[in-house]
Amino acid sequence: MTSKLRGATPAALVLARRPHPSSSEVASTLALAFLSSKFWHATALSEAGSAVLGARRRWLGPLVRETLTVYREAPHDAPRALTAFIAAADVFRAAVAHADASGVPIGLAHHRIPLTRARPVPGVVPPLGTLAELADFLELPIGDLDWFADTRQWNRHAPSGALQHYRYEWRARAGRTPRLLEIPGARLRSAQRTLLTGVIGLVPTHDAAHGFVPGRSAVTGASRHTGTDVVISLDLTTFFARVTGARIYGTLRRAGLPEAVAYTITGLCTTAAPPRVIAAMPAGGRPEERFALRQALAATHLPQGAPSSPMLANLALRRLDSRLAGWAAAASSVYTRYADDLAFSGDLTLARRADAFARGVERIVAAEGHLVNPHKTRVRRASVKQTVTGIVVNTQTNMSRQESDRLKAIIHNCARHGPESQNRGAHPEFRAHLLGRLSWLETLNPARGRKLRAEFSRIHW
Repeated sequence: MTSKLRGATPAALVLARRPHPSSSEVASTLALAFLSSKFWHATALSEAGSAVLGARRRWLGPLVRETLTVYREAPHDAPRALTAFIAAADVFRAAVAHADASGVPIGLAHHRIPLTRARPVPGVVPPLGTLAELADFLELPIGDLDWFADTRQWNRHAPSGALQHYRYEWRARAGRTPRLLEIPGARLRSAQRTLLTGVIGLVPTHDAAHGFVPGRSAVTGASRHTGTDVVISLDLTTFFARVTGARIYGTLRRAGLPEAVAYTITGLCTTAAPPRVIAAMPAGGRPEERFALRQALAATHLPQGAPSSPMLANLALRRLDSRLAGWAAAASSVYTRYADDLAFSGDLTLARRADAFARGVERIVAAEGHLVNPHKTRVRRASVKQTVTGIVVNTQTNMSRQESDRLKAIIHNCARHGPESQNRGAHPEFRAHLLGRLSWLETLNPARGRKLRAEFSRIHW
């Protein structure tokens, strides 16, 4: 009892009590907090859950990861189903049991209600006629908007430090050209995410694009190539760096945005790497590839690491997609693209002229300002394992036999000898790790996934 309540009357003590919510109330509040979050990813959901709980609980992270494994997108139309899922989750039930056993049930700092803002209309870009409207949309002062857009590239020549908009990390790759990760700061990243969900993501993409598009995925792209005589795969090199600021500006103008707004959004979502960063490129790759990468990074380009870059790349490559789809249709074949992976498939006619067809693809790609990685072009006929973005497509979408057999063995041994004996990678959340791999198998091969799901239920965690 606190000193303030010592000596208080019985009535005052009763009134001072803070009622503890039931577990179902906590689950419901967490579900509403998740659904009211501006973004549907681990960081945002953890922050929303911590806000209603009043602190970042140890079990909240695993609960968020399990929620994202089951719900790839926010189930705005099913809050009760999300509540039921949270209430039944093993990590949540264990947290409730531990709290009850310790005599300190889980409390709530406050209740979060769902957002009531009007949802964006698919395919309709919101009216942003002026920079003031854009600043208001992004909840930024007009001065900060101009600073983050950096249309004069002052940031490129500024010394490294806290005022830099991006953090740079080179990733060396054995025998290959290095990769530069350009990671935006928190405020710029937030603005890019807002543009992604409220503007960029509303512009229609080409039907062939399956990466980073709502309702499409690597599976939907791979499923277009099942049961064919030949699959031809090609890979674009320095994908994001070759999408220039000028191309992004043209894409936004064609979407209906006025010049000043399109110019500023281009500045917010593109960058040019500082000379000191380019000079620090580690070894790897052929001289001509390194030279091309240095040129691309020195010009304004899409940063690999910004949340807006994948969708903007899809939009900027719409003309390339249209030309490649036409080239494929002329050969009675099918074309899809997942980020920088190009895939074509067809019958024996395409198989007989696969090399000539691939050379035609390379010419179209080069004409659109990109390059094909010659080391990653593959022609796979039906007699061998055919894959598209790592998914086997010979007869149906499937996980490779080696990978599925490995997963089956791990789950079987977990059920027989305990999960601790199989966590050789020291995964901190081994159960969630296995659930993710199992869910992927269920997506590719539901029948095989159901059998392993039954085996998974026998594991004692």
